[in-house]
Amino acid sequence: MSSHRYVTLDVFTDLRFGGNQLAVFPDATGIPDALLLPITREFNFAETAFCYPPMNPAHAARVRIFTPGGEIPFAGHPTVGTAIALVAGEHVARDRSGRTRLVLEEGVGPVVVTVSDGGDGAARAQFTTAMLPELGPEPVSRAALAEVLSLTESDFADAPLAPQALSCGIPFLLVPLVSVDAVSRTRVRFDAWERALKGSWAPEVFVFAPDDRGGSTHYRARMFAPRLNVPEDPATGSACACLAGYLSMRSERATGTLTWTVEQGVEMGRPSRIAIEADLYGGALRAIRVGGGAVLVSEGTLRT
Repeated sequence: MSSHRYVTLDVFTDLRFGGNQLAVFPDATGIPDALLLPITREFNFAETAFCYPPMNPAHAARVRIFTPGGEIPFAGHPTVGTAIALVAGEHVARDRSGRTRLVLEEGVGPVVVTVSDGGDGAARAQFTTAMLPELGPEPVSRAALAEVLSLTESDFADAPLAPQALSCGIPFLLVPLVSVDAVSRTRVRFDAWERALKGSWAPEVFVFAPDDRGGSTHYRARMFAPRLNVPEDPATGSACACLAGYLSMRSERATGTLTWTVEQGVEMGRPSRIAIEADLYGGALRAIRVGGGAVLVSEGTLRT
């Protein structure tokens, strides 16, 4: 019998028992591949991250990310949480300035992350996506989406906002709604989802709406991923990266850095706060960054 150390964190929050739960194995080299998915299902978090020696010795770690539905090439809250866990556990050299830069090798490619030290087990991290948004095919009709989401067509935002499929490593169907109330009323009908979205390019659904209570750049969102065995996710950095691309494509600015804040997980009782940025130059999208806090919650060993 072997023992493997892990830590858990709450990500995209500065408070324990909020945000999105994550388990991280800082050294998973002794865990058989066949057990990675069962271990993920044992924790039953949205994702679990397993770290290995990097292919490039200049990088911090090679990271494999699993949901209860299987392995995925990239995800936001595991990227933030894993980077913070590696720095906090001194698995990488900590910069004396309090800002440590590291590179995680993920299925989507190398992901650059900067970790800023915090107190009481908390820290913040920001990563730059390894790829800019890829546009997917046209989504299903609004009538079909309304049935999937238990909404009416009047709950959808008007042009130039429209449902759109995008991917920064994981495809999402972004669905802009008219209000925070519509976001809160969203309920996925699994039978309708199977008919309309299960076999589509972007079966994971991310609904969002402006929340003026936080200012003109503040949004509320929810994400549903039945295909990944994640009925609802408290915080989805990879989807928020797509949102940064979606919003920047519709911005009147041609050059500069655009910033937004996204609240997610409110309806689940796990409020999360995600900061996103997009760099534009000459009307072209050049970079997307996603950041937020995380706090260490527990540590232990798992026997295999």
